[in-house]
Amino acid sequence: MGFLGKKINGDAPGRTTRSLGQAAEDRALAHLAAAGLALVERNYRTPGRGGGEIDLVMRERDGTLVFVEVRSRGAAGFGGAAASIGAAKRRRIVLAAQHYLLRWPAQPPCRFDAVLIDGGQVQWLRAAFDAQ
Repeated sequence: MGFLGKKINGDAPGRTTRSLGQAAEDRALAHLAAAGLALVERNYRTPGRGGGEIDLVMRERDGTLVFVEVRSRGAAGFGGAAASIGAAKRRRIVLAAQHYLLRWPAQPPCRFDAVLIDGGQVQWLRAAFDAQ
């Protein structure tokens, strides 16, 4: 199923894009938590149209706030999950992070990570991109 719960060709029966994305985020969260990061917020969205979303906001033991993009693909073909994080997606994530940080009285150290799930393999890219 695709966007808004529509069936995607080749998906397991009853699986929606939303449920597949949720499962990928669950797996990424477990991976990061096992590495010592703490969950701060999940699925933060900016208000209004055209904004961005941050899949996971995590905190390192040293206080660094980590904005995590989770991408999943059934296979690594066509560049895999990493190739799906293009310039426009990165801009929307940065916009959402800037909006999120307006809540904080002082901005903590931050970085942008990606957790990629290709064909069941989990790869964590620390500092996958920056805010520029």
